[in-house]
Amino acid sequence: MTVPLARLEQIVATSGVGDLLAGALPPAVRHRQLRPGVLLIGMMAALDDGRPAHLTRVLAALRALPEADQRRLGVLEDWKNGPHLLTYRQVEHTLAVLRPALTRTDPDGTAPPLLQQVADLLLEASLPGWVTAASHALAVDWTDAEAWSHAVASGSVNPAEPEARWGHRNANQHPQKGDMFWGYYLASATAVHDEHGEKVPELARRMTVTSPARDPVPVLADVLTAMPTDGIPLGDVLADSGFSHRVASSWANPLRAAGAQLVEDLHPSDRGTQGTCQGAVICDGNLYCPATPTALLTITPLARAASHDQISAHDQRTRERARYKLGLHTAEDADGYRRLACPATAGKIRCPLRPGSMRLTRDRPEILTPPNQPPTCCTQQTITVGPDVAAKTRQKHDYGTRAWRRSYARRTAAERTYATIKDPASTTIARGWIRLFGLTPMMLYATCLLVVRNQRILTTYQTRADDEAHRAAAGQPPRARRRRRALRATPPAPL
Repeated sequence: MTVPLARLEQIVATSGVGDLLAGALPPAVRHRQLRPGVLLIGMMAALDDGRPAHLTRVLAALRALPEADQRRLGVLEDWKNGPHLLTYRQVEHTLAVLRPALTRTDPDGTAPPLLQQVADLLLEASLPGWVTAASHALAVDWTDAEAWSHAVASGSVNPAEPEARWGHRNANQHPQKGDMFWGYYLASATAVHDEHGEKVPELARRMTVTSPARDPVPVLADVLTAMPTDGIPLGDVLADSGFSHRVASSWANPLRAAGAQLVEDLHPSDRGTQGTCQGAVICDGNLYCPATPTALLTITPLARAASHDQISAHDQRTRERARYKLGLHTAEDADGYRRLACPATAGKIRCPLRPGSMRLTRDRPEILTPPNQPPTCCTQQTITVGPDVAAKTRQKHDYGTRAWRRSYARRTAAERTYATIKDPASTTIARGWIRLFGLTPMMLYATCLLVVRNQRILTTYQTRADDEAHRAAAGQPPRARRRRRALRATPPAPL
């Protein structure tokens, strides 16, 4: 085992999940040798050894422990006829009696409250206190988790696994292509460093499993918005266009109400101008002066292979566009209403409709042709904007700017989370990884896998930190990262 047994026991004990599940079990006629908390420890130990999510591997992991640990955990007990070692039937029975308490009587494709609470408590206990105190930012995404049951025709249901459905994934293909899979969606939130905070290890902090028949975005939103009620404040939430493109009531509005600040990529259909509000042009989540040059309202995102000159030109255009943006005059009230000020009133541009702005220096843009019939945003000093204006696209930084790019770059932590649990060299959640039917065992095992993955990341992070401290104490420079060698255009000649 790469993760010490004591660490796994500490996580289960700190989370309180063992007692929570024990209280949810039905009364037993006789003593249960395998406690729910020990079952979870066995699942984590089996996954830590790179074994698949099979109950036989859980039994093997518990039986492989030293005798003292077996007796402490109840794997080995003294019965009337002598010592009794845990059997596979007992492991299977413990999970069987747990499943009714962790499964909805009327399945709807989402995890019931108790199962979600177990996942939240275990993941939160797997994070050290210094990580949770150093950062409140989260990178979110979802991925596929194939079921063990056989796929059926579209629109049909497999009686063995009624919540499994056909889902869509982008398996290293163009987003418009991808392929289909049979199973569930696994959505998670990974801790990342704050914008101006210290680096922290990228640890999975929340997760949930849903049926592809349900949209995973509002389900994950419910999981994240429950964190403040548990005393865990929300910071930046980094998401791709798959989240930001949803209706605001499913994602953006609940998170803003919970105190989160969104940093998101915009869907192509949400970019550019999206109508007007009291005469102001709505573009990329902000409101701009109606006399803003059209070229500044059609700025497209930078390509991945953009050159230094292209990046500089793009940043210059976004800075120029920011001069025409209506500035925040008063913050949002309890109902989500806010007041925005004309950019000329704020001293960012010169406009004949605002005589006072014409006394500004000429290094600011000047509106040469103001509207003949000025709209409300031009006749008033400020305008009141409701919560439904740019509700989907409004975010912490102006979309496409340098500040936005730097902040959004943290979202790749979510991709790395899935890369580690889909690595064939260790534990991969490909089909056959789990051979149990239903959403409940899938989510239990996925939670245990993310807990183990967190411990591996912590170990690697601490090892690297100790190495850097040792090199600094010896007066050596930090260890440089190896750069990937560029592939040759033509293969070398044969020898």
